Amino acid sequence: MTERPIYIITGRPGIGKSTLFNRIIEFLLEKGIKVDGIRTPEVRMAGRRIGFKIIDISTGRETWLARKDVIGGRPRVGSYYLCVSEASELVEEALTRAISQADVIGVDEVGPMELKLSVFARLLRKTIDSNKPLIFVVHYRLNPKSLGLKGHVRKYIVTIENRNMLGRNLPRQIYEEVKDYLAEQKHSSQL
Repeated sequence: MTERPIYIITGRPGIGKSTLFNRIIEFLLEKGIKVDGIRTPEVRMAGRRIGFKIIDISTGRETWLARKDVIGGRPRVGSYYLCVSEASELVEEALTRAISQADVIGVDEVGPMELKLSVFARLLRKTIDSNKPLIFVVHYRLNPKSLGLKGHVRKYIVTIENRNMLGRNLPRQIYEEVKDYLAEQKHSSQL
């Protein structure tokens, strides 16, 4: 029995981790693999980052994860204030559905900001404990080993030198490995 594939994408801020993640997710979806989870893109205004959204991969529904211009009674990470209730509701819906219905679970990003949401930390544990292939973008300061990942973990550190090559090759490689794993799981469940 093949171990479940787990893909960790990491690297410095602004290097192209989310771009690579999005390419992989889009490629898998185009090939008929059901991917679900969340994305947390930055939001810029006049060239300056003002916060982060959180987007449900399946539905496209989005809300604020954190903003600089929200103050008062909210947890803070750096200069950003978390939008706990809004973000928690979306995380709960997206990750619960991903755990029960997806072939592959994708999370961009697993980092200090997201881990401040108790629902995210709880459901992240459930995604890790599932038997589903995982694609995680992990904050560069967070050691992926601390997540307790179980399976065949591959870590890709995105750099200026390798990001184009990774963008060309990694989506197809991941698709082939995930396709084989899912076929094996389907075959063993029919026995």
